[in-house]
Amino acid sequence: MTSNAHTQVVQQQFGGQAVAYLNSAVHAQGAEFALLQAEVAGKNEARVLDLGCGAGHVSFHVAPLVAQVVAYDLSQQMLDVVAAAARERSLENIRTVAGAAERLPFADGEFDFVFSRYSAHHWSDLGLALREVRRVLKPGGVAAFIDVLSPGSPLLDTYLQSVEVLRDTSHVRDYSAGEWLHQINEAGLQARSSARQRLRLEYASWVERMRTPEPLRVAIRQLQRAMGNEVCEYFQIEADGSFSTDVLVLWAER
Repeated sequence: MTSNAHTQVVQQQFGGQAVAYLNSAVHAQGAEFALLQAEVAGKNEARVLDLGCGAGHVSFHVAPLVAQVVAYDLSQQMLDVVAAAARERSLENIRTVAGAAERLPFADGEFDFVFSRYSAHHWSDLGLALREVRRVLKPGGVAAFIDVLSPGSPLLDTYLQSVEVLRDTSHVRDYSAGEWLHQINEAGLQARSSARQRLRLEYASWVERMRTPEPLRVAIRQLQRAMGNEVCEYFQIEADGSFSTDVLVLWAER
């Protein structure tokens, strides 16, 4: 799939669901918000790029602590929701910009921080996007990446990627910790620390949020029922299709 074709898929998938993502408990809540706020605390002159901002939850959490946040996303409809919500919350220092992660329309060294949450698995070229992150970060600048984590095991990875793309055709890949670290190093960033979290996904809202077509929902449920104990136990697949997965919180510096 070409980059332009993938861009169209992403925009089609997320454009009509912007409000659903704003109201999604999975996206609005998380222990990682406190970590991001702690990182920018005392840096009231800082500029932050919320890369692949979605409905803007990272932007909303860090904006009161910094000089400016640029909420950046491929979907203009998502950005419209972010801008409206920022106005409602009197967060006047949030600016929205549309574009792809692989082509950032910003100057070299423009940001003190780049934060990205639940976005990287949609990027068509992770390595190129990370090189762009390094470029727009100031020397000594900090990046944080939060995303669903592949377990690394071939069996578990195959299952995870399968249900992800059945649910959302804009999905590219959930990367393993090793893949992340390799790409971070190749981009010229220095990994600072990483941690794993566990995230439970309630099946009905998970597929409804993405407007997954019914035949693909059936395929997901059939695949879940067909998998062996190793997959079912690792992902804690429940009777209604709800399951749990790993999330990586990775910190890097330029």
